[in-house]
Amino acid sequence: MYGSTLGNILKISTWGESHGKAIGVVIDGCPAGLPLCEEDIQCYLDRRKPGQSKFTTQRKEGDLVEILSGVFEGKTTGTPISLIVRNLDQRSKDYSEIANYYRPGHADLNYDKKYGFRDYRGGGRSSGRETIGRVAAGAVAAKILKELGVTLSAYTYSIGPVIINRNAFDPDEITKNALYMPDAQAAAKAEEYLKQCMKETNSSGGMVECVITGVPAGIGEPAFEKLDASLAKAMFSIGAVKGFEIGSGMEAARSTGLHNNDSYTISPSGDVVKKTNHSGGITGGISDGCPIVFRAAFKPTPSIASPQETVNRQGEAIEIQIKGRHDPIIVPRAVVVVESMAALVILDAMLGSMTTRLDKIKDFFQN
Repeated sequence: MYGSTLGNILKISTWGESHGKAIGVVIDGCPAGLPLCEEDIQCYLDRRKPGQSKFTTQRKEGDLVEILSGVFEGKTTGTPISLIVRNLDQRSKDYSEIANYYRPGHADLNYDKKYGFRDYRGGGRSSGRETIGRVAAGAVAAKILKELGVTLSAYTYSIGPVIINRNAFDPDEITKNALYMPDAQAAAKAEEYLKQCMKETNSSGGMVECVITGVPAGIGEPAFEKLDASLAKAMFSIGAVKGFEIGSGMEAARSTGLHNNDSYTISPSGDVVKKTNHSGGITGGISDGCPIVFRAAFKPTPSIASPQETVNRQGEAIEIQIKGRHDPIIVPRAVVVVESMAALVILDAMLGSMTTRLDKIKDFFQN
């Protein structure tokens, strides 16, 4: 399965299935000397673990991470870092009946077509638990980025029809509500909306927004490794993501050049700066020094208890009601996944940009 590795300089390979013995990641390319302990990673995993509220699956997993390699006396050694999280609360019997039919909105049929069979327990490799490895690796990347003055903040931008009010934006509110929304009023409305969805045995979609500050200008490549393209690929690799936009995004298609172009001016310190940030911090695939702002759209959770039409492996039309423990919405637990994937992309791009200019290479080796 060649598609389990991400990155050029900083590479990660995730492994494991939802109902296997464990799940994890191997990180290669992390520089030596980074202070790192399990608590640095655990605080990220705690943001995505199940059972946080009535709006998440009630599967009881501590998602406790163990560092197996690549760290000695509290610092990274420069060798591959292997991280593992053991699965403790599998209920494979909840999924036994789906072995013989294809769930709407899931990749069951696609897996059968591609591999000839599938691990039907909780979705196997396509389960949301696969993101544990991404988040664990992203925690390491975020710690390195912090050393470089780069910070990331992701939050819920919308749930169903409820969108945050930017005039009421409060970063401290993000961790105060179960939905990770930076707007208390919007969070309250979204909770009522989700309660209605749950009452109707239905689910909801939503969007996650991420803001990255401190990325210097000049990161990213002009062709196949454009920074925004790399972010888009990373976001689309997250299960249930169906849309991506950066800066003005889709609104740019309804705009004009005169409005959408970011005008330049001279700052009080004499630097060339943009007056606006419609580009979302990336122009021509290369960072421009402004905050990078993007959004990822998540479809509604496909596992719902409402009756749905499908077919079984014998080709017979049937009606199903999916059992098991499922999130009525993916978005709140996906916030940290988006943030982690963004951290991995940004760090990899920054490391890759170190060889762009000869004068910088000479400075590195001669000093």
